[in-house]
This record gives sequence, C-alpha cells and structure tokens, in this order.
Amino acid sequence: MTGAENLTYVYAVVPDTGRVRTAVEGVRGVSGAAVTLLGEEAPPEGEEVPPEGEDPASPVVFVISRVASHEFDERTLKARFEDLEWLEDIARAHHEVVQVISRQDTVLPLRLATLYQDDERAREALAAQRQVFAERIALLRDRSEWGVKLYINAPVPPKDSGADGAGSTGSTGTLSPGKAYLQRRRAQHSVREDHYRNAQEAAQRIDALVARFRTYRVRHPAQHGALAGPEENVLNDAYLVPDARIESFRAALAAVAADLDGVRVEVTGPWAPYSFAMPPQPEPAQGNAARDGPVR
Repeated sequence: MTGAENLTYVYAVVPDTGRVRTAVEGVRGVSGAAVTLLGEEAPPEGEEVPPEGEDPASPVVFVISRVASHEFDERTLKARFEDLEWLEDIARAHHEVVQVISRQDTVLPLRLATLYQDDERAREALAAQRQVFAERIALLRDRSEWGVKLYINAPVPPKDSGADGAGSTGSTGTLSPGKAYLQRRRAQHSVREDHYRNAQEAAQRIDALVARFRTYRVRHPAQHGALAGPEENVLNDAYLVPDARIESFRAALAAVAADLDGVRVEVTGPWAPYSFAMPPQPEPAQGNAARDGPVR
C-alpha cells in the first residue's frame, strides 16, 4: 500500500516526551495499523524547544496511524457509521490507544475518526492549533475525568385493588373502581413530585459540593431509553478532578443523596478526558447548554 493510498488517522494530542514515545512502541490501533507520533517538522522561527521533562509545555504531537483510504474515506465512513459492529470495533481500538498513553502521560483525546488527507495536512492542523492544544494539555495535567449522573427512581405502577377499593390508601369507605384508580394515581403523582423535588435538592448539593474541589464541568444531555435503564436520568455531568482529591470527591458525592428518597447519584471514572478535549463554546444567553468552566 503506497503513501498516496493512506489517510492519517489521529487519536490524540500529547506532549512529546520519552514516556510517550516508549508507550506507543508496538501499539496497534484501528484496523490493526501501527501507532506512531507525528509532530511539526521544526519549531516556529525564534522559538526554542524546552529540554524534555523540564516544562509541561513541551512540544505537542499527534498520535496517529496511517489507514487505507478505501476504508476511511468520507463516503465509506458515512455508510459504516450505520454498522454498529464495525463502529464498536473502531471505538474500542481508538479508546485503547488513548488509554495506553494516558497511563504514561497527559493525553488530549480527539474525536473518533479524526482524519487528514496525509501527514502534511495533519502537520498543518497541528501547527495551526498548537497553542490551543498546549493550553488544554496544561489544563488536563494531573487531572482525570469523572462522570456524575443523577437518577429518579421509576414510578411504581398503581395496583388494581378491585372494585371495592380495598387497599386504597386513605380510603374512607367503599370506592368505585374509577375513584379507587384515580386515588392511586394521585398518590403516585404525589410521590413522583416528591422525587423531583429531591432530585432538585440533590443537584443543588452536587453544585455546592464540587465547587469545593475547584474542578471543571461539562454538562451533557440527559440520557434516555436503553442508556438510562428503568430510571429517569436528569443530570449527566462530567468533571475534571485533580488526581490528589479523587478519593474525597468520590466519598462526598456518594453521600450527597443518602437522605433523599427516590433519587440516586452514580459516580464513574476515571475516564480519558474526552469531555474536555476542546475549549468551550460561548454559552447562549438562556438555557442549559453544556458548560466547560471552573465551578466556583
């Protein structure tokens, strides 16, 4: 396969250090392709490269593989993104490369199927965004991503207690089937409203708690359907937490809803910091758009 038939697949941006160079040796990525590093051919005029290990702002490089164009060109990708089995394989390979490097140094993961026509185009992109990439890597250093989700318990379906209304909570006498059903529905609605209020209280507690950790947050859309399971997901945040404070962060969140009925807080991680890979977009004047910024 000649170079003209290759596309440059980029997994991540990393500082160019000896640990990273060692980490990628022998690693295989998407489609079994070898993983290597790609940097600018020379530093910008007048800029000196700091000695290795001296400064977190070491030169940054792409982590890449060279992949066949017939497998990853735009038309093929559009079709293959509908193939869940293929997509799962690519996502797993992409993530594994990111994870291997993250065990050795700070990694700025890029989106799945970030592709350039060739190495030269990739170098141009790296040079154009070098300052942004360096700033993001500095932000991520000695921090890891943690997911925090808030769930409301699924409502209990009303029980059919028969025509005489037996077992209806608060019944003062025999009820018709219709009145008994409505009474049960009102009771269920009241419980659900209590759970929503408790969820709001839990969300406020989470905001107050994470502010103590001087962390960063991105708000993702709540999950629905199979992703959420039988519960209702009402908060789906990602936090960038200093590694030295992870244990206290987890312990505090584990207790945040212990006294609140009908809600559950789930904390997962550590993850590669995909949610913090790029700077935040400006927030609209109104609404709850995703936010990436310090929680004060």
